[in-house]
Amino acid sequence: MSKLSVLAEGLIGSEIVRLGNEINDRIRKGEKIYNYTIGDFDPSIFPIPKELETLIIEAYQKHYTNYPPADGVLELREAVLAFLQKHEGLQYSNNEIMIASGGRPLIYTTFKILVDKGDKVIYAVPSWNNNHYTNLNHAEHCVIEATPENNFMPTAADIAPHVKGAALICLCTPQNPTGTTLPKEELDKICQLIIEENASRGEHEKKLYLLFDQMYWTLTYGETKHYNPITLQPKMKDYTIFVDGISKVFAATGVRVGWSMGPAHVIAKMKALLTHMGAWAPMAEQKATAAYLKQDDAIERYLTHFKNEMINRLNLIHDGFVALKNKGYAVDAIAPQAAIYLTIKMDLAGKSVDGKTLATQSDVTEYILGEAKLAVVPFYAFGAEKTSPWYRLSIGTCKLEDISEMFGKLEAALSKLK
Repeated sequence: MSKLSVLAEGLIGSEIVRLGNEINDRIRKGEKIYNYTIGDFDPSIFPIPKELETLIIEAYQKHYTNYPPADGVLELREAVLAFLQKHEGLQYSNNEIMIASGGRPLIYTTFKILVDKGDKVIYAVPSWNNNHYTNLNHAEHCVIEATPENNFMPTAADIAPHVKGAALICLCTPQNPTGTTLPKEELDKICQLIIEENASRGEHEKKLYLLFDQMYWTLTYGETKHYNPITLQPKMKDYTIFVDGISKVFAATGVRVGWSMGPAHVIAKMKALLTHMGAWAPMAEQKATAAYLKQDDAIERYLTHFKNEMINRLNLIHDGFVALKNKGYAVDAIAPQAAIYLTIKMDLAGKSVDGKTLATQSDVTEYILGEAKLAVVPFYAFGAEKTSPWYRLSIGTCKLEDISEMFGKLEAALSKLK
């Protein structure tokens, strides 16, 4: 075949998509798979809010089918800002926010506006897609190997050696893929690092920015709390670009409404780039979301029920893995804190079954899928080392009645290993 662009030749496909295709093939052939891989929701289990659904239908009936403004319809920007001011104490103006079709275009445009070829991008692994976005910009990867001791979140001490000359730090909390959160003290220290680094740079030097992905910020459980950089360090408003939206909070991944807030001059350039991409949220969905965000009682009802369903599943699966661990199996799990994910460990590489050794973590993944019908995503799909025994388990398609059955098959599979 003929040679393509440098970007195309070096492009790496999604490991999650590859695994998902294999799972779908198995399902089409009649296998029952406990598919806990995708960061999405089964709408038959977790539908979007009924009020939002009705508003979307009404918006189409009113023929809101034309192009939206490049930065989003005004009423949605105002509704988002009011919502965030009420719940997080964030205060932004209309020229400091833009709407897009979910979080991905916002992350992409943030990278394109702030990161040049060869610039340093700091991110921890495991984390969602930071490695791919850094690749797309031909930037320098400053990778931090996060540890289970810190719930797979980076610390200020991890980040500090890399900040000199860096262009961007990427944080996600609550985090995809781990379902854990960045503690208040560490986020405060990281913000202070950024402020001090920028104070040391000349007037005409590029600043160090923070990409702060808080797509899951409403989905925290128990005593876990979400913190944002601006509340902790008001000076961070000059250097922070938020990524947020309705995809996870309202199980509305396919509705495609996301938003970013940041310094006006950065948002303006992101908007300009987005006009060439056309990755706008549809007009009808924008109109509907604007109306729904004003319905405080409906949102509270939805979140109360939704979060209860989430934490019940997360706790049951966490407790199941701990029970297996206590029986002597080489598995574990980190207590759930937030989001729709559970971090689990299956340290099975080197074990054998029927004379065949599971030589790699990929072999472990395939064995658990084939024998226990459990599909989860290895952390190496999120940039971690290929030898990492840790996995992301997503509950967006999890039926409560399947959990006990799944653990029965998993224990049977584990018991065969020597």
